Amino acid sequence: MSRALLSRGWELIPTDPGIEAWVASVRPVAVQILSDPTQQSRWLRHGETWFAGVNILQNDAHGRLNGVPLTGKAVTTATDLYGPVSWDRGQLSVTYPGYPKQDAGESDAAHRFRRSRDATHLDGLLPEGPNRRRHLREYHAFILGLPLDEVTHGNSPLTVYEGSHEVMRRALRTAFHATPPDRWGDIDLTDVYTTTRRRVFSDCSRVEITVTPGQAILMHRLSLHGVAPWRDSPAPRRAIAYFRPEGQLDPQSWLEAP
Repeated sequence: MSRALLSRGWELIPTDPGIEAWVASVRPVAVQILSDPTQQSRWLRHGETWFAGVNILQNDAHGRLNGVPLTGKAVTTATDLYGPVSWDRGQLSVTYPGYPKQDAGESDAAHRFRRSRDATHLDGLLPEGPNRRRHLREYHAFILGLPLDEVTHGNSPLTVYEGSHEVMRRALRTAFHATPPDRWGDIDLTDVYTTTRRRVFSDCSRVEITVTPGQAILMHRLSLHGVAPWRDSPAPRRAIAYFRPEGQLDPQSWLEAP
């Protein structure tokens, strides 16, 4: 069992041959995707400084892409904890120098939050409707990040608030206590979420995760995380592939499992 993942809410898995092989197979695919004008038009955000690329990788349920399956210690660690998973199609998240610039339709407040607070969020809690009220819609087992490039403090590393997963768990447990799990999606969690996020900013340590290709970031599904602004790096980009498989967790297990 991973003590770091369960106590801090994230773990950096050392370089692994299985992950190295997978990353090598994905790099040429990523280059093709990022140079495709159609994909650029669909996925570039924030003044063309972030390519969102949600579920853009055409891997199969084993994570296999270009004939190379997704294997290694990070996969073993995650599935030992949460059981076998069917891999979702991976995200290709890429930042460029200047991230984040302000989009035309982005409010000043939203842009300030992205710059000053890394657009910190909880995956699976989605904003809906004209007022963007938050509801629980996705029950991920964990989050796996696989860098395709070297990630430094200067080129928009992933940020995580250590211990935020337990703060969020306690808040959601209170919010859900009188509601059957199959009705949790009906609850407007916006106020609970924003209040708890402020508590996390005050009480939890923000960590910037620097990582190299072949290593892996394993993050707890309830951890609050974001992306730091691009500071000072000669790199032309920073690319990370992310997976968020839903695994075998029902809503109750999603909240209470380790």
